[in-house]
Amino acid sequence: MKGGPYKLRWRAKEFSLALIVLLCTTIVIWAWDRSPTLTSALSSKNQLQLPPDIKTVPVDPKRHVKEDISTLTRSEAVNNKREHHLDNPYSTGTAKSYSDFETVPIQKKEEEATKHKGSPKREKTGAIENGSGSSQIEETHNVILRGRTSEQEEKTVERQACDYTKGKWVIDDRRPLYSGLGCKQWLAPMWACRMMRRQDFAFENLRWQPKDCELEEFVRSEFLKRMKNRTLAFVGDSLGRQQFQSLMCMITAGKESPDVLDVGPEFGLIIPPGGKRPNGWAYRFPSTNTIVLYYWSSTLCDLEPLNPEDPHTEYAMHLDRPPAFLRDFLHRIDVLVLNSGHHWNRGKLRANKWIMYVGGKPNTNRKIADMGSAKNFTIHSTIKWLNSQLPKHPHLKAFYRSISPRHFVNGDWNTGGSCNNTTPMSIGKEVLQEESSDHGAASAVRGTGIKLLDITALSQVRDEGHISRFSLTASPGVQDCLHWCLPGVPDTWNEILFALI
Repeated sequence: MKGGPYKLRWRAKEFSLALIVLLCTTIVIWAWDRSPTLTSALSSKNQLQLPPDIKTVPVDPKRHVKEDISTLTRSEAVNNKREHHLDNPYSTGTAKSYSDFETVPIQKKEEEATKHKGSPKREKTGAIENGSGSSQIEETHNVILRGRTSEQEEKTVERQACDYTKGKWVIDDRRPLYSGLGCKQWLAPMWACRMMRRQDFAFENLRWQPKDCELEEFVRSEFLKRMKNRTLAFVGDSLGRQQFQSLMCMITAGKESPDVLDVGPEFGLIIPPGGKRPNGWAYRFPSTNTIVLYYWSSTLCDLEPLNPEDPHTEYAMHLDRPPAFLRDFLHRIDVLVLNSGHHWNRGKLRANKWIMYVGGKPNTNRKIADMGSAKNFTIHSTIKWLNSQLPKHPHLKAFYRSISPRHFVNGDWNTGGSCNNTTPMSIGKEVLQEESSDHGAASAVRGTGIKLLDITALSQVRDEGHISRFSLTASPGVQDCLHWCLPGVPDTWNEILFALI
């Protein structure tokens, strides 16, 4: 037939091409099965996609992959053969406020883990390893139940994602958290407004409500459990002391607690010869071996007597050295809260006979000699030192608390200033600012592992919560618009702290 040979040759070519395609396909399938590198490279493009609201997870040094994948189904968790290592937020070089917990994309962590897949040694992190087996399924089952996150895990994630700086004060009839009349064991009478001439106590019934989340309810037993075998230390001025006394009342519910032990001498907190009181207090709760302490250091720098034998000696105020207490006892502290601010004025320095020192000798730098500059220089110096100590103390969580606002109007504390308002100005007023009102504090912790406990803005709208004119010991015409009535605003500072530890 005409054209027959050509048609046969054309069919032969088609048959040859089919054989070539079949051979290539066979080679590719064989290579796929034999090459883990190719499998890994291709599978990285098809990683398990999480819902949009959980694509990133908050960094927490105590959490690992089992908790991060707990919203997946059991089979998905077992088949996800990548190990996620979460970075320690205290080892990063990025400053965050306490509400800005770092987020780590799941995909990035999986790619990093893939790079180390061939490493002969693996650290045990509780994460699911490569391969499958009954042990992995059993381990996963302990965390994942029907593909739903446990209530406790949900609360943990919510706490870490919560921005506590934004919100408003609301009325809560369950307040206060303790009695100002009953907490006599821990609360100084000069701060217990129930024992003064004040008659209006509406300020005790306000609770801070963050804008888009709930502030964890303070529970005494949960705090002690969370702080089992740990020490919490406040180091700072009298506002730090107020926060310390507030927490002691909150832990004990304002009740007498004879079982709580005074362990001040263990930290050198004793009344010095000729002194009226120690430089701080420390108490141990035996049931959980929890210690809560306060050390007075109003400027967060080292004070050294120039002539220790002279009771009227001047003191070297070493702006570039942290308090000796921190150098001596940092290894015993697990949660540290620093604060400073209101003692940085010429009157305080003259009254205390403090002389600024830098580099071991009297300061001659005029820029540093300015009060504001000296304060910033000192705080930055102490925070920098503390940050350098974090790698040596991986157990330590450190916070710098922003400044507590004053509410003097028409003068200062000694020039007729007052804060006579007793009606909460804060109800219905939202705090929505994006940055801290205490720029110096935010600047000091930026780039460090120390977190900012930012309480300035939420306290600014509470002008009715001060001691005001009701103090029984104040001089005529002098009002205290700096310290707070307790129970009161410092209780909220501790609620936020509790949520973060």
